[in-house]
Amino acid sequence: MGESLLLALGLALLIEGLLPFVAPGQWRATVQRVAGMRDGQIRFMGMGAILVGLLLISL
Repeated sequence: MGESLLLALGLALLIEGLLPFVAPGQWRATVQRVAGMRDGQIRFMGMGAILVGLLLISL
């Protein structure tokens, strides 16, 4: 159980680090756009990411 959790966390960090490494300018612009959004919009994006993640895990 713990090993799987560490593997999942490592994979998430690897994926999260790809865009800033490959295209830092685009990543910065995206973060600035997200920072300008309202809280509700950010929550909606987070909920969408959670649902897609749950769907992928269930497959």
